[in-house]
Amino acid sequence: MEQKSYKRAFRAAFPYTVPVLTGYLFIGIAFGVMYQEKGYNFLWAALMSLLVYAGSGQYLAVNFFAPGVSFVQVIFMTFMVNVRHIFYGLSLLERFADMGKRRLYMIFSLTDETYSLYFVTRVPKGVDEKKFLLAIALLDQSYWIIGSVIGALAGSMIPFDATGIDFAMTALFLVIFVEQWMSSRQHLPALAGLGCGLLCLVVFGKDNFILPAMICIMVLLLSCRRVIEKPSGEGQEPLTRKKEVESHAD
Repeated sequence: MEQKSYKRAFRAAFPYTVPVLTGYLFIGIAFGVMYQEKGYNFLWAALMSLLVYAGSGQYLAVNFFAPGVSFVQVIFMTFMVNVRHIFYGLSLLERFADMGKRRLYMIFSLTDETYSLYFVTRVPKGVDEKKFLLAIALLDQSYWIIGSVIGALAGSMIPFDATGIDFAMTALFLVIFVEQWMSSRQHLPALAGLGCGLLCLVVFGKDNFILPAMICIMVLLLSCRRVIEKPSGEGQEPLTRKKEVESHAD
């Protein structure tokens, strides 16, 4: 019975993860190619995507293998790139609270795209919500791992110039930015990111602006928290609430 319940959850979750599938395959392939160029085979690429699974953090990590990068720099840069996940997790604490041991994986597997699916996807009737959420997380990570392996294998078998392939992550963030801009009435976070980024680019230069920009963005968002959160949640309902509304409507 338990096995059938999981199968039902995965079948229900798969159609909703197809957009992530198309994106993660190509982004994962790009990462695999870049990783292979550093001299690591596909097994290492798969292991990193399995244990790290940080998207932009993994792209950044490729450059950490260069000489002269200190351990402190690695920790700080990784933290700053993925600090937004702290706020993701805080908003999902209640939903993950009674998931038992699965909660640890749910926290680990939280990416931008997975987080978005949690809030825009309705749980189909007859499907356990916790298993449905777990299915989304597992499917999304599997897409990333598969893409990483394909990229690493292709990079080792098919010699080609991979210059510019890392722009795939930039393109993904542009898509996420446009999608969030169009779906939200509150544009202050987006404008804060653009403004701080451009200002720090001018002041610190293209090689040193990332860390100052992220610090400025974080300080600005925290100081404007009340203004930003005031209209938040309009037009959005948590998955559990949507299920209740549907059941009453029936």
